Amino acid sequence: MPRPNNERYAMAINSKTELPEDRLNFDALNCHHESKKAIASISKQQSPFDLLRILCEGAVAGAAAGVVVEAALYPIDTIKTRLQAVRGGGQIILKGLYSGLAGNLVGVLPASAIFVGVYELAKRKLLDSVPENLSAIAHLTAGAVGGAASSIVRVPTEVVKQRMQTGQFASAPDAVRLIVAKEGFRGLYAGYGSFLLRDLPFDAIQFCIYEQMRMGYKLAAKRDLKDPENAMIGAFAGAITGAITTPLDVIKTRLMVQGSAKQYEGIMHCVNTIVREEGASTLFKGMGPRVLWIGIGGSIFFGVLERTKKLVAAKHPVD
Repeated sequence: MPRPNNERYAMAINSKTELPEDRLNFDALNCHHESKKAIASISKQQSPFDLLRILCEGAVAGAAAGVVVEAALYPIDTIKTRLQAVRGGGQIILKGLYSGLAGNLVGVLPASAIFVGVYELAKRKLLDSVPENLSAIAHLTAGAVGGAASSIVRVPTEVVKQRMQTGQFASAPDAVRLIVAKEGFRGLYAGYGSFLLRDLPFDAIQFCIYEQMRMGYKLAAKRDLKDPENAMIGAFAGAITGAITTPLDVIKTRLMVQGSAKQYEGIMHCVNTIVREEGASTLFKGMGPRVLWIGIGGSIFFGVLERTKKLVAAKHPVD
């Protein structure tokens, strides 16, 4: 009589002789495994104090990075603004390239603090909520949220800065006082729609490119990035985003510096007027200085940002 296949025979015996205590042990093991998963899930949730710490650390790092990059590259920004503001074949003035810097820094510090603080908080919450393969969406959304939150401070700061860069006012306090007197409080938010049209896509794209490249670099290098590497990635992300968004920047500049003259009635009227009277190429005016400014600025900003985040985190380690 032939013997049955040993493997099949053993499977048949095991399937018929499962003891009650085996089932109880298996159920207990499953229960223990599920409880461990639940505990891990709870541990991932952050307390309000953790979220506040993330917000504050981001705000400190953002303020430091924003002030450093603004002070370092202000003259290039002034040249870019004057190139975009001049109509037709007018000549730009190369004097007073630091005009309005002090007043601008007063606005840049809180604006950068709000932006990075909100961005870091939104990024952390979104990354905890979306699958790992959709991290780019989390970075895009967090960048847009941070930009929207900081626009309350950034827009008046930008309006005053650009009016001074184009020689309309001698000091920031005079600029604020005269803008409000002639145009009302709304004058400080001139071009707000075009600012959001430019800066929300800019912030979202720049920070998404930076974060995704940084993640890929860390995976390839299998270590934390050094400061020069963060700066290099920041420069690339800034330059690419600056080139893409140049037409939006031209529109925003024209609307912000027009003052009470009201040459343009809105975004679409501004675009149509520029294309009709000056040609479509005008929408790319100042691209060279803009890409240079934002490329170098991205290098400085992200380099200082990551270094400051490390320093702040080291002083307040998480238990």
